[in-house]
Amino acid sequence: MKVLLIEDEYHAQKRLTNLLKELRPNIEILAIIDSVEDTVLWLKNNTAPDLMFLDIQLSDGLSFEIFTQIDLQIPVIFTTAFDEYAIKAFKINSVDYLLKPLEEEELEVAINKFENLFQKKISYDVATIQGLMQSLIKPKFKERFMIKMGQSLSYIPIKDVAYFYSENSLSFIKMRNGKRHIVDYTIDQIMELVNPKDFFRINRKAIIRIDAILQILPYFNNRLVLKLQPVADFEVMVSRERVKDFRKWIDG
Repeated sequence: MKVLLIEDEYHAQKRLTNLLKELRPNIEILAIIDSVEDTVLWLKNNTAPDLMFLDIQLSDGLSFEIFTQIDLQIPVIFTTAFDEYAIKAFKINSVDYLLKPLEEEELEVAINKFENLFQKKISYDVATIQGLMQSLIKPKFKERFMIKMGQSLSYIPIKDVAYFYSENSLSFIKMRNGKRHIVDYTIDQIMELVNPKDFFRINRKAIIRIDAILQILPYFNNRLVLKLQPVADFEVMVSRERVKDFRKWIDG
């Protein structure tokens, strides 16, 4: 927190400085100023603080004059020995109005009020922001795959796909009705295009849809064998390194 102290009494300056350091050890006091004129000059030539502690009667006039000479939106905690200015103070960016001699408990309450009102801003580094943005963007998965049928083209809706597999350097779609078609993607590419909630890559050669699985059987060396519908004409084996993730996927 970066603060500016406007106070013309030396002992009051020391008292406020010490209290602030006790209550907020990381506080940064940018400057201590004792007049209206110097305060206006400082504010015109420096980055605005987060908070100002402002005495009302300064060496060259009332601190309210600062606000007539410069447009300020800085929150203010007034510190004064006079209570007659309270109403006017609360019309000028006031967080609190503290009477001297300052009490530690009252100052703590005032600072807490400021932090609750003005400093509840969440900051993120670039990586965190990018992660949040990505989490809000729904991934777009393929809804259909184009296939060749003789000299013509057609497509298969993803809802009609039971599983994908590769054979002899070609990739195939096996439909729920048992028909199969060549698809112009590799197994690696297909896994990036389908919804991982519905499809799981059980090994290097096959990607299976959840509701195509009829039975899961244990096999040698901690592997699993799957019985599918429609029946596959290849061995449907969950590789050992994928079994743990497969179990999590099945468990939803």
